[in-house]
Amino acid sequence: MLYRKHFILYFAILLVLSAVWGYPALATYSEVPVLNYHQVNNEAHNSLTLSSSEFEDQMAYLAKSGYTSISPEQLVDYLQYGKELPPNPILITFDDGYEDNYRVAYPILRKYHFTATIFLITDFVGNNGRYLTWKQVREMRDNGFDFESHTLSHILLSNATDEEIRSQLVKSKEALEWRLGQKVEYLAYPGGAYDQQVVKLAKEAGYRAAFTIDLGRDAKYCNLFSLNRIPIFEGGHTFAHFWLRLKFTQTVSVLQNFKAFLRNKGAQFLADYIYVP
Repeated sequence: MLYRKHFILYFAILLVLSAVWGYPALATYSEVPVLNYHQVNNEAHNSLTLSSSEFEDQMAYLAKSGYTSISPEQLVDYLQYGKELPPNPILITFDDGYEDNYRVAYPILRKYHFTATIFLITDFVGNNGRYLTWKQVREMRDNGFDFESHTLSHILLSNATDEEIRSQLVKSKEALEWRLGQKVEYLAYPGGAYDQQVVKLAKEAGYRAAFTIDLGRDAKYCNLFSLNRIPIFEGGHTFAHFWLRLKFTQTVSVLQNFKAFLRNKGAQFLADYIYVP
C-alpha cells in the first residue's frame, strides 16, 4: 500500500514535469538536439549498432522534416553568444570513429545533404581495421564533416590520474590538429564519464566545450562542458524509438530519471513498468 501511494505521487510529479519540460521541446527550436550514434552496418547486432536501413530511415525523416545539420562551432556560438542558427538545426555526432562511419553512414548522410561530427579515438585511427583511416578522415573533412577528440585511447577520464587525463586530452588534440591542419576545440567524454577535475583539465588543454551522453537538448547559456545529446544506441533500434527521443526529448529524460530513482529506492518492480524509449 505504501509503495502504491508513493508510486501515485511520483507518477503525478512525473506528469507535471513532462508537461512543463516536454512540450517546449516540441513547440520551439530554442533547445537544439544533438544526435549521438556509434556504428552503422549490417554485420554487428549490438546496442551500439544501427542497420543501414534503420539509419537511412532516420536521415530521410530529418531531410523530409526540414532539419539542417550544423557543426559544434555553430552550436556553441549559439549557446554562448546567441548567434543565429539555420532553420531546424540539428547536430549529428558519432563516437569512436568506426570504419562503417565512412563505408555506410557517410554515403547516406551525403545523399540527404547532411554533414556530421565524428569524435575520434586518435590512437585507433589507421591502426585498427575496425576504425577509420586518416585518408578517409581527410576525405570526409574535405566534404564538410568535422572531426573532434574522443581522447587517445578511450579511457574513463573520471577514473584516471591528472597526468593521464592531460595526456589523453592534449595528445589527442595535437594529433588531430597535426593530421588535419585545423584547430580542434571539442571533446566527447569516453563513456560519458567526467567530473569537475576532468572539466578543469579539459579547459586547460584548450577545449571550448565537451559533450556527455546525458539525454537532453542544449539551450542558450548552458554549461558548455556538460552538453547533452540524444543517444540513438540505447534500447530498441526502431524508428519509433528514434522519433520519440527526438520529438519528446525532455519527457523521455524525465522517464529515464524517474525509472532510475525508483530503482535506487528499491522499487524495482515499479521501475519495470516504466517504458523508456
